[in-house]
Amino acid sequence: MIRKPLAALARLNLSGPIIVLWGWPRLAVALLAGALSALAFAPVHLFPVLWLTVPVVVWLLDGAVAPEGAGPLRRLAPAAAIGWLFGFGFFVAGLWWLGAAFVTPGSGLIWLAPIAVLAVAACLAVFWAFGAALAHIFWSEGWRRTIVLALAMTVAEYLRGHLFTGLPWNAFGYALAPSPVMMQSAALMGLWGLTFFSFFIFAAPAALATSGPERRSGLVVVTCAAVALAAHVGYGAVRLAAATEARSPETRVRVVQPAIAQNQRWGIEQAGDVLGRLVALSAAGADDGGPRPDILIWPESTFPFFLTDNARALVTIAGMLGPGTSLITGAARAHRSTSGEAGPRAFNSIYVIDHSSEIRAAYDKVHLVPFGEYLPLGGILQALGLEQLIALPGGFSPGRRRTTLDLPNAPAFGPSICYEIIFPAAIVDARRRPGWLVNLTNDGWFGNTPGPHQHFHQARLRAVEQGLPLVRAANTGISAIVDGLGRITARLSFGRMGSLDGLLPAALPPTPYARVGDAIPAVVGILVVGVIVLGGRRVGIGPRGLN
Repeated sequence: MIRKPLAALARLNLSGPIIVLWGWPRLAVALLAGALSALAFAPVHLFPVLWLTVPVVVWLLDGAVAPEGAGPLRRLAPAAAIGWLFGFGFFVAGLWWLGAAFVTPGSGLIWLAPIAVLAVAACLAVFWAFGAALAHIFWSEGWRRTIVLALAMTVAEYLRGHLFTGLPWNAFGYALAPSPVMMQSAALMGLWGLTFFSFFIFAAPAALATSGPERRSGLVVVTCAAVALAAHVGYGAVRLAAATEARSPETRVRVVQPAIAQNQRWGIEQAGDVLGRLVALSAAGADDGGPRPDILIWPESTFPFFLTDNARALVTIAGMLGPGTSLITGAARAHRSTSGEAGPRAFNSIYVIDHSSEIRAAYDKVHLVPFGEYLPLGGILQALGLEQLIALPGGFSPGRRRTTLDLPNAPAFGPSICYEIIFPAAIVDARRRPGWLVNLTNDGWFGNTPGPHQHFHQARLRAVEQGLPLVRAANTGISAIVDGLGRITARLSFGRMGSLDGLLPAALPPTPYARVGDAIPAVVGILVVGVIVLGGRRVGIGPRGLN
């Protein structure tokens, strides 16, 4: 039943006109394919577009031929160029909202917005250039090239998520996880496993554009991709159907989203107004005799001052918190230098404060944002006048390690600040599994653009990977309570000032990914390499890379 339409599609000459493109039309098609691919990610989630764009990349790589007599590296240049242009289009279209951080009123950095967006996209596209070149080394004319591309691009995406502090934002695996039913496979294989299957599933139609004996193999590849997609969706549906609405009746959470304007957050003259708004939103409904929350959560870097240096603020907080209520809040933390140390340092931190204003636990952010929280190559870039990019003069120092924080009246939690939540393997303390995840952030830098929606979507996948509920508090962004299956139980939309109450969802048993991490996708990759080697011919250096 399936073979007839697939065979008819295979007879269409879809690949030829793309393979033979030359000059600027070839480059433009690669760029356009990358830009259109960004539609597959939050907030649009138009993932079927990838069945059009990724096969185009395969066919462009089919035609990536270097001149006769070119050396080994020169032979890879045409493929690398296609990968870079595809990546550049993807990252410009998917990350253009980064420029909003430079147009904050009073920043004086509007001129830098387009430069920053293009520079970030150009740098990230280098990884995709590497992936395309790596794939081209092992390229063949048949079905194997779709699997080779998936493996090579997964390696490239993994490196993008780890090298030079890493930035796995909009990793390709998120395209296969637009909703809870399609998120559940992350509990098995994590983001990088999803990334491999994303590239394979969406590249598979390219295998139909073959002739002769390879056409039958192309049909087999497309069938395998369809089965993989069906298994992916089916597993999610079964897992969700078997789940229960498990919540802790003893742990009530209140999340505050103050929606404070960016140009007010760091002005010390606004300190009273900031604290007053937080307290007022935290006390909402208290006079109605409703149940008090066990845990109150405020967002990242809440105060325009060092909290421990402001006794009045601590007294105000203590007066607001009732017995049995703990506050989890973001705050800048100062560390005074002692003999032998270079000088005072500041940390972007999370505090746990009880009703007596005692700080019960603290976490210092480990993975800082380049240019936002510290300035790489500080001496050089400061000389160019770029110090203003840092919210705190001098920048923040990184914390030593990830840790699990205890609460007196609730399960211990795994803290993360801002974009730390996008790093799959580093979201929990491996020595002590928490009972839930807390992510404090401020997405107000980027306005109501795709950025905050992408950030929230990636945070939800961490909950699924670990099988842990997630509570997210944003200054403005998307504040929410999410269960261990990625389902939203309560939410405040972007720009809305308010608070939300909910019961803390119960933790699920550790998922396979939580137990072994990236070992599962690594084993899958090794098995796939074995299939390629055993099912194909070994290759040697030739005019198209290795063949």
